[in-house]
Amino acid sequence: MNFVSLISTLITFVFIIALLRRYARKGGTYLLVWSVGFLFYGLGTLSEVILSQTFSGTMLKIWYLSGAMLTAAWLGQGTIFLLVRRGSLARILAVVLGIVSLISIALLFAAPLTSAAAAYQTNQPISSQYQAILTRSTGIIVLTILLNIYGTIALVGGAIFSGYLFWRKRVLLNRVVGNILIAAGALAPAMAGSFIKAGLVDMLYISELVGVLVMYLGFLQATASAAPKTAISQPSD
Repeated sequence: MNFVSLISTLITFVFIIALLRRYARKGGTYLLVWSVGFLFYGLGTLSEVILSQTFSGTMLKIWYLSGAMLTAAWLGQGTIFLLVRRGSLARILAVVLGIVSLISIALLFAAPLTSAAAAYQTNQPISSQYQAILTRSTGIIVLTILLNIYGTIALVGGAIFSGYLFWRKRVLLNRVVGNILIAAGALAPAMAGSFIKAGLVDMLYISELVGVLVMYLGFLQATASAAPKTAISQPSD
């Protein structure tokens, strides 16, 4: 069994419970949207656990959908809700992301598997086998690229924007640190792509574990109580 992915899954779902409990106490749409992002993250690592025991076309598609398409985009959307408090921009972007996500789900689950599925090896990481098994249409590839660009811009842009707010107003340093950690953690699995190409395929699982731990630290920082000096300047979470 892939114990690293199992640990990542358990931590992720504990994280989701923490997000929802804070939402129940404090409110904050960003917490709900982050919960969606972490649900995809957890489904991705859970599918790795299952695929390390047996092959499932459904689990393979959930793994690709979660890890390659939706996790970063929804975590980035949560960061947008955290930082953009005025106007309807965040809500409009969320609606568009929801529609694109539904299209992605429909396309991916309609995608056929190749005959290579019969040769699937449970003792080999899915990251080194999925390209030969999953038929990705042009639409799936384009949506994968667009969703990752959106997620990266939202996460990195959110970290930069919160840093700018701190520099300008000298308030909410905790959100600067929190957003930087969330961005770094969410993008950590993507960084493992270089190691996979170099043959270090197990680095994906390690990066996922490191990623969720770093994002949890980011969540604690981003939602920490502001100092009394700055609490008056910002609405409560």
